[in-house]
Amino acid sequence: MTTSVNAHDNGATTSDSAATAAKTTQTKQTTATKGVERLYEGSGAIDFVGRSKLWYLITVALLVISIAAMLIRGFNLGIDFEGGTKMTMPAGDLVAEEVEETFVDATGVTPELTQIVGAGDARSLEINSEHLTQEQIDAARLAIYEQHQPKDAAGEATPDAIGDSTVSESWGSTITQRMILSMVIFLIAAAAYVAIRLQRNMAIAAMLALLIDGIIIMGIYSLFGLEVTPAMIIGLLTVLTFSIYDTVIVFDKVKENTAGVLDSRRSTYAEEANLAVNQTVMRSISTSVISALPIIALMVVAVWMLGVGTLQDLALIQLIGVVEGIFSSLFLATPLLVSLTNMQSKYKQHNQAVADYRAGKNGAEDGDADDADVAGGKSKRTVTSPVTSASYNEVETDAARTTTTTWRPSQR
Repeated sequence: MTTSVNAHDNGATTSDSAATAAKTTQTKQTTATKGVERLYEGSGAIDFVGRSKLWYLITVALLVISIAAMLIRGFNLGIDFEGGTKMTMPAGDLVAEEVEETFVDATGVTPELTQIVGAGDARSLEINSEHLTQEQIDAARLAIYEQHQPKDAAGEATPDAIGDSTVSESWGSTITQRMILSMVIFLIAAAAYVAIRLQRNMAIAAMLALLIDGIIIMGIYSLFGLEVTPAMIIGLLTVLTFSIYDTVIVFDKVKENTAGVLDSRRSTYAEEANLAVNQTVMRSISTSVISALPIIALMVVAVWMLGVGTLQDLALIQLIGVVEGIFSSLFLATPLLVSLTNMQSKYKQHNQAVADYRAGKNGAEDGDADDADVAGGKSKRTVTSPVTSASYNEVETDAARTTTTTWRPSQR
């Protein structure tokens, strides 16, 4: 009898434990679901502005690494900027090291880069070197043909399968100057647009974030030795435009939320700005993910299928820029805006007034009853709605009912 009771108790305990574990798991899932729902609803689930110091530390670290890389390593400029000669041929069964050795023996010049790009039948072998004379190019073509027999698209071994292109140093310097000019024009145009579209502090914060974007992206290219080409510059301008567009969207919401914030002690400028970021965070992430999908597809086509260097350069810079742009627009631009705004005396006074009100130092129980303009000392204007004719008739009727005596027959 005792054994059966113990077995029953053990079974009950096991059932209770299983039920408790299931309930705990369900609670965790519900909490996680609610967290995601809060993100979608934009109810202020993430304290972006409150962690400003963390974002600033990360940004400073990235800037130090990027600037150090640019100063120490420099940039791997493409042939269009430095000038030089590029020879290309179908890769086939060629070995890059062997072809490079043949090139050196024929020209006496060590190439800067020898690589095979593309995939499948679209693979090609590229040799990038300093500027070569026509005699050196012809010697290299003949030597490579005789020793390695590269085949053209028809499958026939011919010297014509080896192509070459040469860019003079003067042309490279011209391209460089135009690149710098285009960057300057873009920054001026972007600053003018943001200044007209939004507020002064918003324009300053947006341009600071944009400048940081450019430095970090260029630092990544310098640190990893990625080639800087005209296609890369075009892609850089594109992603910077995308970044400032996303920042303007967030700032537009900040402007909407903070309108009249100084007239109330319910919240500070920082809190309303943080709410604006939360209200736009899912939109920013969704836009970035959607933008990244065709870029990834472009990289797959450019690198693994076609081996087209221009498409590869364009896709790579755009992918890097989209990822960095998310960090800039969500974690950097708005905290910068809040920091700049809180430097103004009227916002400092307002922040103190909100803190005092929440601490009960003002003795006010109802914020709506005696909220004042803490920055300028002006009372809020109260507008009394007029009494409608219907309401007036009802009041008049009620008064008539109370003052008029009516005759009624006596009841027996």
